[in-house]
Amino acid sequence: MFNSEVYTERRNALRKLVKSGIILFPGNTEAAYNYPANTYTFRQDSNFSYFFGLENPDFAGIVDVDNGTDYIFGNDFEIDDIIWMGPQPKVADLAAKAGVKNTAPFSELGDFVTNAIKKQRQVHFTPAYRGETVLQLSSLLGLKPSALRDYVSMDLIHALVKMRSIKSDLEIAVIEKAVGVAWHMFTTGMPVFA
Repeated sequence: MFNSEVYTERRNALRKLVKSGIILFPGNTEAAYNYPANTYTFRQDSNFSYFFGLENPDFAGIVDVDNGTDYIFGNDFEIDDIIWMGPQPKVADLAAKAGVKNTAPFSELGDFVTNAIKKQRQVHFTPAYRGETVLQLSSLLGLKPSALRDYVSMDLIHALVKMRSIKSDLEIAVIEKAVGVAWHMFTTGMPVFA
């Protein structure tokens, strides 16, 4: 995770490109493979990660273009979780690392989106690629899952392509580090196959 200013700058740049409405970034959920508590290694949604940097499941982010405000919706760990995992950070503490001051329980996301729709504000979102996210967006937006594609924001897609196709020095350093590790692993293993 980069420092909070990186994510704040990214969200501010996005506001300039999208112009109005709210931008909804649903994070990914855990994916079970043979039992609900037996999950695959978690991988956060790339767009959520790019603008908020948090690798926690069951989070969602909102960029309010008109008000210049950002939100993270997620649930704090409960005592049962803490017994198994030890002390865990609060959502507000995690959000602060991404430069976000406004947090709320995940259950309040639906009311936030509904209020925006009632005020005839556009809700920008990208196409969902996971079934859980399709159902989540369908519920939040009051649309049939099959109709979601008709409401995907082309303005948001164009903004994301414009922003993410140019890498910052920080991003390049991370890429170079990953390539370096891959090169080292490959060259270390090559003599075995020679």
